[in-house]
Amino acid sequence: MTFNPNFYRLTLLHRQLDDAERREVRRKGADPFRLLRLKTLKLAVKERLAALTLRPSRRPAMRPALAR
Repeated sequence: MTFNPNFYRLTLLHRQLDDAERREVRRKGADPFRLLRLKTLKLAVKERLAALTLRPSRRPAMRPALAR
């Protein structure tokens, strides 16, 4: 697997959004709209991370052991 700088950047962003969401939840008088926005952004980042990991690689796919 080759290193993808976007993967690292998105992982870092996801962690920061997660931390911000936790801080907002613990804050007295948490803003529900801010929480919704943080959760939406975090989900979008998670989907982009999934798309990066599910992208077909340039190597040939390995066959399952049962298919042999």
